[in-house]
Amino acid sequence: MKKVLLGMSGGVDSSAAALVLQRDGYEVTGVTLQMRSAALMGNAPGGCASSADLADARAVAARIGIEHLALDFTELFEKTVVDRFVSEYLAGRTPNPCIFCNQNLKFGAMLAYAREHGYDYVATGHYAEIRQNDAGRWTLRRSPNGKDQSYVLYFLSQYQLAHTLMPLFPYTKPEVRKIAEEAGLPVAKKPDSQDICFVKGQRYAEFLESYTGQPMKSGDFVDETGAVLGRHKGIPYYTIGQRKGIGLSFPEPRYVTEIDAQHNRVVLGKEGSQYRAALLADMLNFLPFDRLSGPISVTAKIRYQAPAAPAMVTPYKDGQVRVDFTEPQRSVTPGQSVVFYQGDELIGGGTIRAAL
Repeated sequence: MKKVLLGMSGGVDSSAAALVLQRDGYEVTGVTLQMRSAALMGNAPGGCASSADLADARAVAARIGIEHLALDFTELFEKTVVDRFVSEYLAGRTPNPCIFCNQNLKFGAMLAYAREHGYDYVATGHYAEIRQNDAGRWTLRRSPNGKDQSYVLYFLSQYQLAHTLMPLFPYTKPEVRKIAEEAGLPVAKKPDSQDICFVKGQRYAEFLESYTGQPMKSGDFVDETGAVLGRHKGIPYYTIGQRKGIGLSFPEPRYVTEIDAQHNRVVLGKEGSQYRAALLADMLNFLPFDRLSGPISVTAKIRYQAPAAPAMVTPYKDGQVRVDFTEPQRSVTPGQSVVFYQGDELIGGGTIRAAL
């Protein structure tokens, strides 16, 4: 019987995944990754192993008769997720900390622990399908039933994919809740977490101030020519494409089109300037092949919730790629991930460095 170490956040997805793996004949052990101290997280549920989430995961494990572990990854989480989130925001970029967490903890440290302790696989409650193609390469496909989380998994290596199970890919969210409810799991109706777990109840800039102990520095709003339009509260208060909450009044709408951390400026543009036809990306990973050798036609997502848009991806200098869209895209944001698909197959992705 194959042994699986299943990441259990205390939510319904990972709890239902345990049941599906059991039914498929795996020997399942649940593990909750403790990633923030109780003093910082409190008891509110939020997916980063607050005491409430840890208690829920333990209750589910006891209910279905599997062993449950808790691993203390607080130091690693602080270094690879929170510190990186802070440094990216202060550099004028808008990061996705869930991708950092997946990279370094769930498919990094958790997988390393699993392999060192005799487990054949790790498993998660993500909605995506892992396949092996005719050439022997491991690939990812979008989940076919509505909810899809392949966007936050584009970085997975061949080794990681070969030792990972995602048993929920054939199911819809209502079906997953039904599986949990029929098994009498206490988390069957638990709502999904929507916020970044370590910034709950705060604006990002407020979190940055409390975390660094430093107030945000005010600076200039400028237009595309560099003319000063007013004063901003600090660059982390703003993101690309933002219109509301700027604090200035204009005869026509103005949007944040660039965040210039070097000069502590926020650039505002008129209607239409929030669209860009191309971008540059680095920190790339491809699944069907090791590297891009020539231009390929794809559909590309520039945010988790954004629709995939037709584009051409071309190798560029310094290990980057250039992505040219058929139609200009709204709010191309440095720091976010751009992820490439052909049909339902995930081809790869990287980090947006510049909007063109």
